[in-house]
Amino acid sequence: MKKFVLFVCVGNSGRSQMAEAFFNAKAPEGFFAISAGTKPEKEVNPKVIEVMREKGIDISSNKPKGVEEWMFRDAFKIIIMGCGDDSCPAVFLKKVEDWHLEDPKGKSIEEIRKIRDEIENRVENLIRSLSQ
Repeated sequence: MKKFVLFVCVGNSGRSQMAEAFFNAKAPEGFFAISAGTKPEKEVNPKVIEVMREKGIDISSNKPKGVEEWMFRDAFKIIIMGCGDDSCPAVFLKKVEDWHLEDPKGKSIEEIRKIRDEIENRVENLIRSLSQ
């Protein structure tokens, strides 16, 4: 049975969508990722879709989804993207890591590229740690 990493942010329209896509594009055998939000937006941020296309990853058909109890229960690892406020129930769980990333909402394309590149770097480090 495959293990999954859960990436959580508030709107599931930016950071967690990018992390899920990078992880699934590079995932080691036996792992996959899903993402969700504590207060999901109606759509994925169009600028996030654009910067991911620049990396050869199409997330244009992705839809933000809400976090569900089974996700927290069954996840191998939970990573919150910097939404460690009162609306994020994940902060109370032991298998949670907070990446403290800026929200791309309202940011310029250049700023979103920096966030994207930081997410890609962290996902690659996470994958390396899973492969050890």
